[in-house]
Amino acid sequence: MTAPTVDVHAHVLLPAIEALVAGLPGHEAAKALDARRNGAEALAVSGPMVGERIPKLTDVAVRLAAMDQQGVDVQLVSPSPSHYHYWADEETAEQVYRLANETTAAHCAASPKRLRGLGLVPLQHPDLAVEALDDALGHGLLGVEISSHAPGRELSDPAYEPLWTRAEESGAVLFLHPFGCTLDERLDRWYLSNTVGQPTENAVALSHLIFSGVLDRHPGLKLIAAHGGGYLPTHIGRSDHAWSTRPDAGAGCAHLPSSYLKRLYFDSLVHDPHVLRELIRVAGADRVLLGSDFPFDMGADDPVAALRAARLSEADLDAVRGRNASALLNLTLA
Repeated sequence: MTAPTVDVHAHVLLPAIEALVAGLPGHEAAKALDARRNGAEALAVSGPMVGERIPKLTDVAVRLAAMDQQGVDVQLVSPSPSHYHYWADEETAEQVYRLANETTAAHCAASPKRLRGLGLVPLQHPDLAVEALDDALGHGLLGVEISSHAPGRELSDPAYEPLWTRAEESGAVLFLHPFGCTLDERLDRWYLSNTVGQPTENAVALSHLIFSGVLDRHPGLKLIAAHGGGYLPTHIGRSDHAWSTRPDAGAGCAHLPSSYLKRLYFDSLVHDPHVLRELIRVAGADRVLLGSDFPFDMGADDPVAALRAARLSEADLDAVRGRNASALLNLTLA
C-alpha cells in the first residue's frame, strides 16, 4: 500500500489567544524582548509576510487547496510558536493552553482525514504540563508542541520528568520547535535571529535531553525536532568526542550522543539536499519526516520537490515522504 504524503511541520494561527493576552502584565515586555531579539529590519518584513499568509493559517479551505497544490495529503498542524506566551502567570497560562488546544482541535476537525493537530503546554509552569498534555489528548490532538526552553529552565530540568513520563505512557507526540534565541541582540540583524538562532536552539535543547539522560529514562518518547534538529546532527561527532574523553561530558547519559539520534525524529526542513542526506545517514531513514513549516517564508513551498532533490533511494524517499509519519501518527494507509 502507498503511504500518504505527510507534512509534520505546519502551523495554525489562533487570533483568540492573542486577544486573550492583549494588555496583560508581562505581555508588552515579552513583545519588546522579541523585538530586540529580531531587530527592526526583520520585524518590518515579518509583519507583512505573516499578514499575507493569514488565510492559509486560519482558513481550512485555503489550507487544503494549498496542500493539494503541494501534493500533501495530511498535515500535522501545530500552533504558531508565537502563541507559547511563556511569560504568563499560572492562571493566564492555563487559559492559553486550554484555548489553544480547543481551537486547534476545532480547526483540524473541519477536515479530520487530512488534518491532525498538536496542542500547547506551559513549560514555564511544569506543574501544569501534564494536565495540559492530557487536555490536548482529550481534545483528540496527537500531542503538544514545545519550545527549546522556558525562562530559567532547560529541557533537562528535573521538573519536566512528569511530562516526559506522561508523554511516554500515553504515546503522545512532542514537537520541539524553538521560539526566540537567548543570544538576543547578537542576532538582531540580517534575520540571524532565525537563520542562526533556530538551529542553535534546536541543538542546545536536544543536547540537554541527550546529555542529561532524559532519553535514557524515557526511551519511548516520540519527539520530533523541527528544522532537522538544527546544528546537532551534522556536528554530532564533537559531542561523541567530548562524551568519550571528558568525564564531565559523559556523566549524564549512558551511550554515545550520536546513538540517541536514532531514538528521535527529525523533520526534513534543512534547505540543503546534502544536509538532508547527512541527516538521514546519522539518524536513519526511518527517523526523518517530511516538514515544510507551512506557510511561512522560511519554509519549503514545495516540500516534496525539496525531498526529491536529495536523490534518495526509492525506499528512503517513500519512508521520509510519508511512511514514517504514517506509522508514528497511526495513520491508515490508503
